[in-house]
Parts: sequence; structure tokens; C-alpha cells
Amino acid sequence: MNTPSKEWLEFLRDQFPAGSRVQTWELDDPKNTLKEAGTLNHTDDEGRFHVRQSDGGEPILDLGEEMFSVHPPEPTLLKLYMPLTASFHARNEWGDLDEIGEEWDGRTLLDYEDRILAAMVRNRTPEEAERGLMYWHGVQDSVDAKVRSAMFTAEARDGRLWGVAECQIIGQLSPEELAGLKDFLTGQASDGWGEGFEQREIRVDGGELYAHLWQVDGWSIQTEAERFGQTQDEAKDMEHGTTMTMGGMSHG
Repeated sequence: MNTPSKEWLEFLRDQFPAGSRVQTWELDDPKNTLKEAGTLNHTDDEGRFHVRQSDGGEPILDLGEEMFSVHPPEPTLLKLYMPLTASFHARNEWGDLDEIGEEWDGRTLLDYEDRILAAMVRNRTPEEAERGLMYWHGVQDSVDAKVRSAMFTAEARDGRLWGVAECQIIGQLSPEELAGLKDFLTGQASDGWGEGFEQREIRVDGGELYAHLWQVDGWSIQTEAERFGQTQDEAKDMEHGTTMTMGGMSHG
């Protein structure tokens, strides 16, 4: 068989990491009955899928020769936390806003969680409907392949309101990939998505809030373990992952 290109191998390995579920069927089966083949162990340099079966068997499935489907693991939820602050501008008796404003931290913002969350939803664009912030990533690398979506939201935790990037991840991010994701989200919080968001007024009693996902001083973006010293439970938010069908046939 022809040796697949490096780009094709990278695509297969990124889209279908170890642990993906594999099913087979026979071409002459009129009902295309799916059979569980096992879980994907790895994809070799020839693009062949090495499958691990429950009985210890390790069949090798070859593109174009066997009929099989590969179902990647369901995404897991990764939360990255960042400090959230806001400028409050009071309205005087004539209805004019104070130009200077007052800086509020996450503790004060706890009472305004619903208003801030609603403003975040309104700040999302139609292009972000499927992948959220990853629509703006613009680089076809392993981070783009593994991070299915990323959305800015807010969460009350330890007596304050935090900015949170909720990311749906396929497989596991390497330390380098996690660092790359953090760099991208930092840019979105400071100069991209967050820049537009902090200009959106949030009407509250007595005036208006302008919330900031990023600040010059004392800012960082961290995982739950890094921020709070504990590991978050993995959450499965999507019922179905992407399915790639080999051999020219498609199954739902």
C-alpha cells in the first residue's frame, strides 16, 4: 500500500486518539450490522488502525480493505479560570453616568452573576455557534484538532465570581498543547473577544457595569487544579462525538 502523507497521519491521530471505539461490518451484509471490534490502541505509520479487544486480541484494520467505523471518545470538559473584575459607573440624579467609575472585584460581582452571564451570551457571534472561541483560532494544529470548542462564561467559586473558559477536549492535551491553548485564550480575553465584551454595558441598579476578563496586574489563567488545588470531575456535555466511516459507507 502507498505510505500516507505526514499530514494525513497527523489528521487521523488527532481526530481519532487512542481509546476511540471501533466497529466493523461485512460488505455483503444487507443490514450493515455493526459489530464491536474494540478500542483503538494506535495508528501506525502506514495509517493502519491497531485495535485492542476485550479478550486480548489485537486486530489491525487497513483503510480500503476492511469496512469499519471509528468513533472518537466523547469530549471532556476542561475549565480554565481567570480573575473577573468590573468597572461600576453610578448614575446621578440627572441620569448621567460617573465617568471615572469604581473598580469591583470578584467578591462584589457575586450578586451580579446572572447579569454578567447574560451579557456574555449576548456578546457571542453567530460564527461561534459550533466551536465558540475556537472559530477564531485560525491555525490547523493539534490544539485546534483536540479542542472542539471553547466558551467564556462565569462561575461562582470560593466566595467570588470568576471568568471561566469552558473547553470541550478530545483526548488529552500535552503540557505544550495546554500552554498553547492558554496563550490563545489569553489573547481572546485581553485583545479579542474580551475587548468587545468589556465595552458592553451591563445595566444594574444605580448604574452600569463593564466587566473585564483580563487585567494588567495579578492576572493568570489556570486549570482548576492550579487555581484551587484540586482536580475537577470530568463532565461529558456532548451526547455524540464525530464519527469517521472507513471504506465508503456511512452509519449514524
